[in-house]
Amino acid sequence: MAKTTIEVVLQDDVEHLGRCGDVVRVKRGYARNYLLPRGFAAVATRGSVAQIEHHKAIALKRAAKITAEAQARAGELTDVSVEIAAQAGETGKLFGSVGTRDIAVALAAAGHTVDRKKLKLQEPLKALGEYEVAVKLGHEITATVKVVVVRSQ
Repeated sequence: MAKTTIEVVLQDDVEHLGRCGDVVRVKRGYARNYLLPRGFAAVATRGSVAQIEHHKAIALKRAAKITAEAQARAGELTDVSVEIAAQAGETGKLFGSVGTRDIAVALAAAGHTVDRKKLKLQEPLKALGEYEVAVKLGHEITATVKVVVVRSQ
């Protein structure tokens, strides 16, 4: 009787199967009809396993470098405080709102360029006051920026 399973090296993350670089046993038909044609896996030979291990090592170095850069950037941003002027009524409620775009512009004016999509607000700021805004820098590293909304003259 022929073997019904085959070892493959995953070249991409496959849900419910494994992560990139894992050597897994799958049924021959699954490998032949799905994993191999789509480039999700390669047949596990000594050469392919060594090649994947090499790519893994490079990816780990790259991830460590990106994490270090994100931590350094987080250190810069933790002490940053920006002031945004907006029109407000007598009770301190804004006539509009302050959103991520406004905060990104204020940060850029202060010399810190941040993509507005990385700023995390629960909802737009609609009143005068001080707020803490999270900036997601990647690899689960988050910095907090202080935003002060003041009444415009």
